Amino acid sequence: MTRVIPGAKSVSQPLAVLLLLASTSVLASEGHDLTFTGDGSFIGAHGGQSVHVALYDVAKGEVVASDAGSVSEGESPAFSFSFPGALEEGRLYDVHYWIDSNFGGGSEGQCDPVNVDHQWRVALIHVEAPVTLEVAHEPSRQAPVCTSFD
Repeated sequence: MTRVIPGAKSVSQPLAVLLLLASTSVLASEGHDLTFTGDGSFIGAHGGQSVHVALYDVAKGEVVASDAGSVSEGESPAFSFSFPGALEEGRLYDVHYWIDSNFGGGSEGQCDPVNVDHQWRVALIHVEAPVTLEVAHEPSRQAPVCTSFD
């Protein structure tokens, strides 16, 4: 036997709509994943050297996620980093990364000037879904990013 409570329908529909809207806003606030990799062109120049990456929120002017690892000495991808849920829709990001190459000097474990340690910046715009970003080793396209790793 089903018991009917008078007025329950009028109370449950608004409550159901409110719960649906609340769950939608929770889902909307969850970020998208970023997968960042370097292709095999990094291996010859930087195999075995450390690589550092930072996800930089341009509007906030701050690093929102970072990680470090090593450049592969023989297998592609040369490096790979995952940042689950780190990207929010509508925000502008840069991916900053550097390799501790110490060409002509420098300090081990410290981000040294461009051309001593290789450094790059890649802009992410129009984030609307998970992003997979693969980069190639392009020394001519370096940009100073050490301040993101202080």
